[in-house]
Amino acid sequence: MVTTYVIIIVIVLLVLLFIKKAVVIIPQSETRIVERLGKYYSTLQPGINVIIPFIDKPKSVITIVRGRYVYSDCIDLREQVYDFAKQNVITKDNIQMQINALLYFQIVDPFKSVYEINNLPNAIEKLTQTTLRNIIGELELDQTLTSRDTINAKLRIVLDDATNKWGIKVNRVELQDITPPESVLTAMEKQMQAERNKRATILTSEGQKQAVILQSEAEKTSAINVAEASKQAAILQAEAQKQSAILRAEGEAEARVRKAEAEGVAIEKIAAAVGKSSNPANYLLAQKYIQMLQELASGDKTKTVYLPYEATNLLGSIGGIKELFKAE
Repeated sequence: MVTTYVIIIVIVLLVLLFIKKAVVIIPQSETRIVERLGKYYSTLQPGINVIIPFIDKPKSVITIVRGRYVYSDCIDLREQVYDFAKQNVITKDNIQMQINALLYFQIVDPFKSVYEINNLPNAIEKLTQTTLRNIIGELELDQTLTSRDTINAKLRIVLDDATNKWGIKVNRVELQDITPPESVLTAMEKQMQAERNKRATILTSEGQKQAVILQSEAEKTSAINVAEASKQAAILQAEAQKQSAILRAEGEAEARVRKAEAEGVAIEKIAAAVGKSSNPANYLLAQKYIQMLQELASGDKTKTVYLPYEATNLLGSIGGIKELFKAE
């Protein structure tokens, strides 16, 4: 009886063990390669899968866990990141530096990643290192420091093409650190300081140049304004003198007209007073002549008066005026 129970228990345990070995649950974004009697049989999909225990066996592959190579029968189909250690590279101008890179890749064909390469992580690392050395060897130091995007693009293209037969898709490659030697860093700092001093000197000289130009422009503008002001003042003064001369001439003309009109009125009155028998012009002429004699007689330098021959006629006019007054 006891033996029967033992046999039953053993059978149950064997059945449970068989079920455990036969039923394989694959998480999402993972897969396993199953070999039957040492030969590839199938690629398990996420979910519940049934295999034949002890006949079907998952294929173990090498993967990196926390920076160490370990064997695992699970293949991760998600995008993975490999952070490679720093390596020494030499530029085209023989400058040695250290560079480490980040590689983002994804397994797209589990069969090829298992059977086409023995140690996939190590192969990717070595391929990345050698490719990076080749690319850096074609560039000078300045190009290396300023062309990260170009280096990343070239490295991704080369790695993607080389790992295609391994069932790998390289999505992105990033240079994490570029560390030149200490002597190069010191020289670069001195060069940058010299460049800054040069730019500062150039900016200072440019500022002084602009200041001189602006000052000369201001002086030129001031001189132009002064000249324009002098010109306007001269024009206005000339206009004022012109207007003054015009007004003065108009005043003199008006005065002469008024004087002539007054003399005309006087002549008319004289003509009315002397009558038709005498000429009023003789009267006016005699009056002017007498006024001139008074002015000559009042001079201090000479008392000699010269009379022209025609003055006898003038005296006759004066005599006529005398007779006129006597008649009145």
